[in-house]
Amino acid sequence: MKKFGLLIVTMLFAFNSGIQAQNVDDDDTEITVTNKKGEKEVIDLPEALSFEYDSLLSVYNAKTYLKRDVNCDKPDINPVYEKEVYKERLSRIPSVMEMPYNDVVQKLIDRYSGHLRRSVSLMLGTQNFYMPIFEEALESYGLPLELKYLPVIESALNPNAVSRVGATGLWQFMLHTGKQYGLEINSFVDERRDPIKASYAAAHYLSDLYKIFGDWNLVIAAYNCGPQGINKAIHRAKGLTDYWDIYPYLPKETRGYVPAFIAANYIMNYYCDHNICPMIAELPAKTDTVMIDRDVHFEQIAKVLNIDISIVKDLNPQYRRNIVNGSSKLSALRLPTQKIAQFIDLQDSIYACTVDNFQNKRTEVEIDNSTPQYSQSTSRNSSRSSSKASSRSRKKSKKSRRGKQVTIRQGDTLSEIAARNGTTVAKLKKLNRISGSSIRAGKKIKVK
Repeated sequence: MKKFGLLIVTMLFAFNSGIQAQNVDDDDTEITVTNKKGEKEVIDLPEALSFEYDSLLSVYNAKTYLKRDVNCDKPDINPVYEKEVYKERLSRIPSVMEMPYNDVVQKLIDRYSGHLRRSVSLMLGTQNFYMPIFEEALESYGLPLELKYLPVIESALNPNAVSRVGATGLWQFMLHTGKQYGLEINSFVDERRDPIKASYAAAHYLSDLYKIFGDWNLVIAAYNCGPQGINKAIHRAKGLTDYWDIYPYLPKETRGYVPAFIAANYIMNYYCDHNICPMIAELPAKTDTVMIDRDVHFEQIAKVLNIDISIVKDLNPQYRRNIVNGSSKLSALRLPTQKIAQFIDLQDSIYACTVDNFQNKRTEVEIDNSTPQYSQSTSRNSSRSSSKASSRSRKKSKKSRRGKQVTIRQGDTLSEIAARNGTTVAKLKKLNRISGSSIRAGKKIKVK
């Protein structure tokens, strides 16, 4: 795969210039910070902060409509600023939400501006596809528009992202929560992957969380660990309700979640100050939807309309098995606008098209009620064989219950019998309920 990167120039190391190569933690899943007590503390990073650049580049919108800016003449060097500069910039972000500065926020800004700078470049290009959708959904519920950066830390703007615990889509809905907020999820469809429907569901969920907590930092934290996790932390903090007061009582990932949200807002606003060039977005041709009232496979559509199946897949990420299950209910199929009229004109041909990996399910099956016929010899042999097997099984079972016995010889002692049969005197005594050491020739004794 061709490497897409920013313009690489000779690295400069000037101690008095104020510009340095960014120092980042080697571990992609956690960071180490110093808490108020001066102690080292490990914080788990949100999963999207460990996504590889190449995996993000493989997403349909990215590989099809994004390209690096060849005219970008910024050096690939991350400037390091004084603490007060970061504080002042955060205060200038147009936000009704609190964006305070601290060591954890700084660490995550460093990660975005350093280790993840190519991913930031890609996301800055990708946001052209998604931010209008996010803003419209948030606006419909009267929510702060800066919440549009939540998917940056949830999925790195990858609509097909699936976390290690099964959270899915741009907004990383768990299955239960997605269904609770009206997203259809079954064997054929997963609307958590639908950018529009998932965005409205997320806005609804965030609105409900704000009704519970009345504080945006707690809302964001609850989006990560659930309202129960926040209530537990509040209880352990003796009723304190400020995010930074309950911080020590939160799960390790949630401790890094609000700081990551602040850092995402910072980097999406101040990327230029860190020499990050957005990838150029060539907005795709307009798309439209057509309603489907029967099951149809993506391959049927691609064959008849002469369109790459990957385009159909990526425009309809909610369909899990490349099948629009219109037979259960009217279902939307998104296509490039110029293909909509063609679909309408050729839909009979599309439905009639046969493909190897799509078979119509049977609606009725007849049962054969005839009596099975067996040959006499087969039946007799089978019966005889069964009888013999049963007899052997019974004999074996009896032997198993009885255990192994030997006859005591003239002059035998318990120790000699034990040695011959690979056991111990103590076991022989216990097995045969012998209290002393005297035994009588001619008697049988259990050895196993």
